[in-house]
Amino acid sequence: MSDAAPIVTRFAPSPNGQLHLGHALSAIVAHDLAKDAGGRFLLRIEDIDGPRSRPEYADEFRCDLEWLGLEWEEVPAQSTRIEGYVAAAERLKAIGLLYPCTCTRKEIEAAGARMGSDGLIYPGTCKRTAPDPARPPAWRLDAAAALEQTGPLAWEDELAGTTPVDLCQLGDVVLLRKDLPASYHLAVTLDDAADGVTLVTRGADLFACTHVHRVLQALFDLPVPRWHHHPLLLDEEGEKLAKRRGSPPLAARREAGEDGLMLAQQLRLHIIGGGTSQG
Repeated sequence: MSDAAPIVTRFAPSPNGQLHLGHALSAIVAHDLAKDAGGRFLLRIEDIDGPRSRPEYADEFRCDLEWLGLEWEEVPAQSTRIEGYVAAAERLKAIGLLYPCTCTRKEIEAAGARMGSDGLIYPGTCKRTAPDPARPPAWRLDAAAALEQTGPLAWEDELAGTTPVDLCQLGDVVLLRKDLPASYHLAVTLDDAADGVTLVTRGADLFACTHVHRVLQALFDLPVPRWHHHPLLLDEEGEKLAKRRGSPPLAARREAGEDGLMLAQQLRLHIIGGGTSQG
């Protein structure tokens, strides 16, 4: 990214549940980094999670962001981009960088898979033996073959500095899921390039995923942004806020009459203070 290039950030929530304070923090970080530099802040709805993706949640997201006092440009949702994901995956298949995998999570655990920074590291079962033809496959990136093609890579994070690409803690990740048109890794990499994002802002829990995204950018010859992985908000038990843990939604606070502008300012002060616990 050139120093003269305008900053373009994005907030990309999935409409499979309501937004909580952790989402608000991510949106505010992305918004403020762009607006303070005279750049653009984008909203992209990541709605390819099958029946879990509900348009009413996307409508609620917009109300939440407006309540927080944020201004944005909305770009096309992921559901409009599926052909591009499939075409990109076919390119990787054609050069031998994807292979089919029919293993279940239980089978991966039984194979002695070790835990990495982004979940279980796939032991390569279907790369060594033919997958079960009776099951629909997912398609995995052959990490070793991909890195052999790209050569050494690195990426820049505004907080962590230069980070060399290392896929040892992720292994052969899924790029095409059995039940969905693309994995997070494939879709977000292509979307950020298509939307002209120059600064990818997201929580520190996604730091390790960037290794894969940098490899995909090299394979597809995409522009390389910078990253900004901000600290997470944690609950009283020291766990990150999450929909599955029942973190209180922003909509409930908004509907109860809480001042969204004041909440946004509190979160900004939290960022400046460098805290991670929920206020």
